[in-house]
Amino acid sequence: QVQLVESGGGSVQAGGSLTLSCATSGGTIIGRYVMGWYRQAPGKQRELVATITGSGSTDYADSVKGLFTISSGGAKNTVYLQMNSLKPEDTAVYYCYCNVGALWGQGTQVTVSS
Repeated sequence: QVQLVESGGGSVQAGGSLTLSCATSGGTIIGRYVMGWYRQAPGKQRELVATITGSGSTDYADSVKGLFTISSGGAKNTVYLQMNSLKPEDTAVYYCYCNVGALWGQGTQVTVSS
C-alpha cells in the first residue's frame, strides 16, 4: 500500500526558511495525479497551501504566493515545499496529500517564532 512520508519540519525564526519533503513508500503513484501540501494551525481548519500535478502545473494559496515554491522530482514521486520568509502565522502542522487514493501523510510540525 502506498504511503506518503514527510520530513523537513522544525523550528525557525521569522524570516527564515525551511524545505519540506514528501516521498512515497510502498509503491509509485502513476497516472494523472495531483500532490500537494496542506496545513492546519491550532484551532483552525486544514487549508490548502500548494499543489503540483504530474505534468508540473502548480497552484498556491494567495497567502504564500511568491514565498513558497512547490516542486517535484526523483523516482519516488517526491514533492518538495520550499518555504522562504517564514512568518509566525505559518506555524502549523503541514500535511502532504495525493488525490490518487486520497492519501495523506502523517504531518510535520513547522514552528516559526517572532
